[in-house]
Amino acid sequence: MAVTIKSEREINLMRKAGEILARTHEELGAAIKPGMSTMDIDRLGEKIIRGFGCIPSFKNYNGYPASICVSVNDEVVHGIPNKKRILREGDMVSLDAGVIYQGYHSDAARTYGVGEISKEAQKLIEVTRQSFFEGIKFAKAGNHLNDISTAIQAYAESFGYGVVRDLVGHGIGTHLHEDPEVPNFAQKRKGIRLEPGMTLAIEPMINMGRPDVVWLDDDWTVVTEDSSLSAHYENTVLITEGEPEILSLRL
Repeated sequence: MAVTIKSEREINLMRKAGEILARTHEELGAAIKPGMSTMDIDRLGEKIIRGFGCIPSFKNYNGYPASICVSVNDEVVHGIPNKKRILREGDMVSLDAGVIYQGYHSDAARTYGVGEISKEAQKLIEVTRQSFFEGIKFAKAGNHLNDISTAIQAYAESFGYGVVRDLVGHGIGTHLHEDPEVPNFAQKRKGIRLEPGMTLAIEPMINMGRPDVVWLDDDWTVVTEDSSLSAHYENTVLITEGEPEILSLRL
């Protein structure tokens, strides 16, 4: 699949998808509290997404059984919601969600603290979020994809954190995952040259410890190999003639 350049009509549909996803995350973030199950979050997320007339991108995607990926503490991504998994004060929880609006996807992730969390956990969340913003400083037409990747890695590693290598961001549009892959770490090659109309899901996944991860027996949930905390922050981004436009964030 070649990297697609979106038309103005397609961009407008993706803007709408992104706005709905941003609102979904805002509502989920406000709802998180100790005592909720991860299944409660999934059910609420699906209700919100369908309430906007959209389809959850993740539901049954390659067999994934839920609408929201809910990953707790040392779970990096793709945690499967479970009514027996109860959030407790001090936990970190990463929510990864996608919506389909009139055939176009948006994809975004946020990591939240549950109640009061440690200063170390809060710092990890903030650095992960900021590493995304350091990366998109280079998400401009004429730059190369690797400029984004290099900036994300440099910022996160300056705090001694591990940048996950086994999972990467991606292009997005009529498919949830399109070309190109968007690593969060520097490559030997420059990667593609960025052009206006490209849409990318840029998603730093940062571990407090080493970058190594393992898959659990459910074939979905990815955890840190050293059991350290992990944070995830993602937005769908449009390359323009000027500054990048974040489609899945209401500023």
